[in-house]
Amino acid sequence: MNEQIQLLTETLDENLVEMIFSNPRRSEEEIKKIKVRPLIIREALLFQIESFRGNQVFHENLERTEAIENLTLKSEVFRQVQITTTTAFISVLISKKGKVTIKRKAQESAPAITSHNRQKRYLLPEGVPVPFLVDLGVMTKEGQVVKSHFHKYRQINRFLEFIEDILPELVRKDNQPIRIIDFGCGKSYLTFAMYYFLKIMNGYEVEMTGLDLKQDVIKHCNELAKKYGYDQLSFSIGDIKDYQEAESVDLVVSLHACDKATDYALEKAVNWQARVILSVPCCQHELNEQIKNETLAPILKYGLLKERLAALVTDGLRAEYLESVGYKCQLLEFIDLEHTPKNILIRAIRNGKKKSRAPLKELEQFLNTDSTIGNLI
Repeated sequence: MNEQIQLLTETLDENLVEMIFSNPRRSEEEIKKIKVRPLIIREALLFQIESFRGNQVFHENLERTEAIENLTLKSEVFRQVQITTTTAFISVLISKKGKVTIKRKAQESAPAITSHNRQKRYLLPEGVPVPFLVDLGVMTKEGQVVKSHFHKYRQINRFLEFIEDILPELVRKDNQPIRIIDFGCGKSYLTFAMYYFLKIMNGYEVEMTGLDLKQDVIKHCNELAKKYGYDQLSFSIGDIKDYQEAESVDLVVSLHACDKATDYALEKAVNWQARVILSVPCCQHELNEQIKNETLAPILKYGLLKERLAALVTDGLRAEYLESVGYKCQLLEFIDLEHTPKNILIRAIRNGKKKSRAPLKELEQFLNTDSTIGNLI
């Protein structure tokens, strides 16, 4: 705790960009997350503390001494702190036994946020050029986000927030690299973002593989990884269903894998006993072709409604079947609906607590379905 107080004293000044406390030590904690940023109000430096409680957010604007005292008390319940200053990224992880791990990474100078009406700050901040985002056309060489790609920039940062939240689950006690597979990586915006955030910004050792069926895309991604010196990131051509190269994996990512490909990705993750799964399913055709129920017939006759119901049921079953084999699942919004309707992310964290599958089988019987996920895991 003394280390945290020292960090608060050291970083809570006009050079702070953002400070985030997350991952409560106990699930029943009232405050789930805290965000801190500096403000200039009537020429005085204050610190705005945002406390997230359920669906509500509470704000306090405090002077430096008050903010340090306030955060010293509140920080005791959190296992993770992410601090961004104008010159550094600082990551703090606290194990269940109380061991504190602090990682620092210098960054090019970025402007502190002091305006009361600020723009949203991102984990990959605007104004700081990120090589892979420049090459992928998302940023200019000066670090400005290309307007036509701003939705992709937001998506990348939103995804990194999910990575940040599950970091304590990924850091290995044996100090071995975090092993990550990205199934259906495509052009690999998010694969490169994960590597950059974990390895370059925060100094974690990682071993990452991106898998996709497109030969030209994989070739280009490998060329970019070599160009940046990302020696622990590689890309391979292959089908998710047939992938056999890895013996164990810590994090399995599957974003927009089409239809049953998502189920095969989840099956691989379960067989590896992956500690975390992040999956954004796409094109849930299977149950749409199967669902049949006389009670629901009046609404199932509308193709659009049937398609949406099938997609929701499919992802609900995926989450529940994962819980039946020892994962705690959440269904979260990935990005805004205005950008894509495929915006549900399944976040599964292994806890070893299995649930009965009987209610799932009853539901499938009610809908006259036989889901691939229910047969695979």
